[in-house]
Amino acid sequence: MSLAVIEPPYLPPTPAPSPPPAVAITPCDPWPRPYFLSDGLRRVAPYHYTYNTNCKQRWRGRGILEIFQDEFRDRPVEYYQEAIASGAIQLNGKPVPAPTTTVKNGDIISHTLHRHEPPVTGTPIGVVHEDNDMLVIDKPAGVPVHPAGRYNYNSVIEILRAERGHQWNPLPCNRLDRLTSGVMFIAKHRAAADELTKQIMGRTVRKEYIARVKGEFPEGDLVCEQPILQISPKLGLNRVRANGKEARTVFRRLAYFPSPMPDKEGYSIVRALPLTGRTHQIRVHLQFLGHPITNDPIYSNRSVFGSSLGRASATDSDDEDIITRLSRMGKDEVADAVAYHDEMVEDYNKKKAEKMTGEKCDICGTELYSDPGGHELGIYLHARRYACSEGKWGYETDMPPWAVGPKGEVVGIPPADDLVAKVEELKLGIEEGKAKEKVAPVP
Repeated sequence: MSLAVIEPPYLPPTPAPSPPPAVAITPCDPWPRPYFLSDGLRRVAPYHYTYNTNCKQRWRGRGILEIFQDEFRDRPVEYYQEAIASGAIQLNGKPVPAPTTTVKNGDIISHTLHRHEPPVTGTPIGVVHEDNDMLVIDKPAGVPVHPAGRYNYNSVIEILRAERGHQWNPLPCNRLDRLTSGVMFIAKHRAAADELTKQIMGRTVRKEYIARVKGEFPEGDLVCEQPILQISPKLGLNRVRANGKEARTVFRRLAYFPSPMPDKEGYSIVRALPLTGRTHQIRVHLQFLGHPITNDPIYSNRSVFGSSLGRASATDSDDEDIITRLSRMGKDEVADAVAYHDEMVEDYNKKKAEKMTGEKCDICGTELYSDPGGHELGIYLHARRYACSEGKWGYETDMPPWAVGPKGEVVGIPPADDLVAKVEELKLGIEEGKAKEKVAPVP
């Protein structure tokens, strides 16, 4: 039996692989997180990151450059033009043909950049209660709950994940503004999150806040029932409007401290019990009443709202001017909030505020911000207590350190307190009124 020599088939040489794309198309996930502490602040070392965002309804049919210019204010339009041209911004994993390319439903926008997160307070997240289902924390002011905007790892859920392990999946159940401190519920599993969320949505959870406000707040119980409308999602601006969503807050003054200087106003410590849960509800209602939170960078900002600070304002006649002035805050100007006239805030804080320094990152050319001043890390609004209306559970924190008089006078909740009972009566009356409206005969 003879053997035949079989020549192997000719295979053309394999072409050299294409070079990798100039930008990453999947998010990186550094572990451990690049935190470090200095000057009392929690900082994050800059890192490369890719945002992958599904097309939002309000983006449909709009040009991609227009979307970035209108929705993301931390960088100038020239940056986004260059990012589109260089491929740092992609559409469905591919380079964008032109800045005017329209985005449609189902599209995914990717944006890879060298990320610079703002520092937040180095104050640890306090633990109020913990069991197998729920972690109740005392959130420090100035730390956002979820990654959003310029914040990613400097957020409550990412800080907790860094402390408890990469696989730990915190599930926040209630929402606090970034600048607000106080009681927050972090569920450890979905069933616990769903149960508490159901209670909050069903308005069977009593919420109590403490605020420090401008001027002499009226004595007695004050109920504000002004509806609230979102004016600018980009700037986080909300105002009282007749066509807004139903909103109701009950206020009671705890103390008033006049200013020792005749040309300056004093301040009040106030309890606030919101019966609804609109964004910035307490802050907007206090502004409308003429007693904004003293260091609120939005609603107590003279440079934005003028000397009246938006008191009793419920029309849209000045919305465009306010949006324009507010958009400049933190870029070219320092917010001229009423807080700078507060007796307990030192004068130098007005100059020591977060704004662009004029310097740029050596790697990406991003314009750099200075560190925030201590007065910018939070506002005088604290979620002191959350409790089940049926009395099954309740969690509270101590009074915040700023809820004191100019000489350290202690402010507390009176032992014989009837405010919660009055709020329950008010809620019952509202529910009965709505029930009667539903069954009222047609005239």
